[in-house]
This record gives sequence, structure tokens and C-alpha cells, in this order.
Amino acid sequence: MSWKLEGGVAVITGAGSGIGRALARRLALEKMSLALADVDVNGLQGTAEQVVSEKNKIAVSTHVVDVSNSRRMEEFASEVVQRHGRVTLLINNAGVALIGNFDEVSVADIEWLMGINFWGVVYGVKNFLPILKRQPRAHIVNISSIFGIVAPAGQSAYCASKFAVRGFSEVLLHELAGTQVGVSCVHPGGIRTNVVARARLGERVPTSILEMTLAYFDRVAVTTPEQAADRIVRGVRRNEPRIIIGDDAIRIDRLQRLLPVRYWQTLRKQIERVAPAGMLAPRT
Repeated sequence: MSWKLEGGVAVITGAGSGIGRALARRLALEKMSLALADVDVNGLQGTAEQVVSEKNKIAVSTHVVDVSNSRRMEEFASEVVQRHGRVTLLINNAGVALIGNFDEVSVADIEWLMGINFWGVVYGVKNFLPILKRQPRAHIVNISSIFGIVAPAGQSAYCASKFAVRGFSEVLLHELAGTQVGVSCVHPGGIRTNVVARARLGERVPTSILEMTLAYFDRVAVTTPEQAADRIVRGVRRNEPRIIIGDDAIRIDRLQRLLPVRYWQTLRKQIERVAPAGMLAPRT
């Protein structure tokens, strides 16, 4: 049975751009009230203005939040309850990227990424789950990645965080089975957002690698944030535990199922067909 979203309250982190902004616009059309969070004040305000311009009779609040800060996440949950009274949908969307092989990035780089991509999800669930449990029906959406299913070279920190989100979400799914709180873990492929453009470059990574990565991403990221948002909303309605977004992600997921240990040999060849020459070459 499809879940009626109208009249509920959605919390969205990373709402200042990309999938987060598209979700805010999409859920506004569903007549859900919105609590929007981001560290980017201007982006957050831009999203709020777009949502309000939809002229839906919904309540919209904005919150400047660093999801890696546990105390701030506690305060955020309290602010949302004070403003909206309840929460029916939590979307842990905030995320960042880090470019470089493992020996090219610092521990500080990895800690920064894990703080946002993984701990931000944990803090979100920890602080909002008691609020969600008070509702007749509620749902948690955690954004992982297709890189939470496969682990390409050059993505050690990012894959570690997204595999962690996947494992954490699956445990939640099992622990909350039979309750009124559903759980979905989302695995997007290449989405046309600014996540790569804003990625941190590892301290020992040549700048040429960033240029190559941006060029590659521009070629393969064909799914729009709006298409991703539509797919996520459809998955939430159906209470889907795993939501895979994009034809590229679907193909990669199938490859991993077929070759769970040796998929990289095939995937690497596929990447090299469209990647700039030398992007995956060994670096010393």
C-alpha cells in the first residue's frame, strides 16, 4: 500500500543543492512541511525560496547545521520539534567527496569525510528516531552510493563511508522490522550535482587528477537531481529497503552480483573507455 506523504514533516540534510534541493522541491509538491539543513547558508536560503515559490501551504524552516557536529545535531532535532511539532520523514542526504588514492590522502582528510558522510547519518538517526517512533508511520532515508556496493580504486575514504551507511541502514532495517518506521538505503550512480566540483583534493594528489575526475564525471553523470528525487519518493511510498538510481548504477549492481570478488577487472575496463587517459594509471 502506497504511503500518503501529504501533511507530514520531512527533515532533509544537505538541502542547499543537488539531490537535497530537488527532494525539497519534490516533497513540497507532495504538501509536506520541510525542515531544511545545510552548512551553506546561501544555498539553503536559495532552496527555501524555491520551495516557497511553489505556493504550497506548507511550513518551511531552515537550519544552518554541520551534520558532523553531534551537539549541533541534537539542537537541530529540538529546533525541528519546536517549529513543526513532529517528523514523519528523515532524509540523511548531506555528503562530501575526497579525491585521491589512499596513500595520497591524510588521516585528517578521511576523518573530515567520515564525519559528514557516516557520522552525520548516525547523528541524524540517533536524534530523530525517538521523534519518528511517535508517529503512526514514519520513514528513514539514508543516502549511500553505488560506491557503497562496489569499491573502485581512488575512492578508499568515500567507499568506506558509503559501505558503512549501507551496513548501518541494513541493521536499522532489521531492528525496526515490524515497527511503524521504515528504512530505505539509496544508492545513486552518477548524478549531475556539484559534489565532485566541491570535492576535497588529497594533500598529495596532482591537480591534474582533479581535472581528469571532473571531465570523467561530466561524461558519465547523466541522471538529474530531479530524476533522483522522483525515484527516492517513489521508493519511500513503496517502503523499498534499497533504492538504486540510474541505469549506470543498475548495471554496476548487476555486475557486482555476477562477479562479487572480481568485478573490478570488468568495471575498470568500462571506466577506461570514457575516462581521460591516465586517470587510473598507477602513481608513485
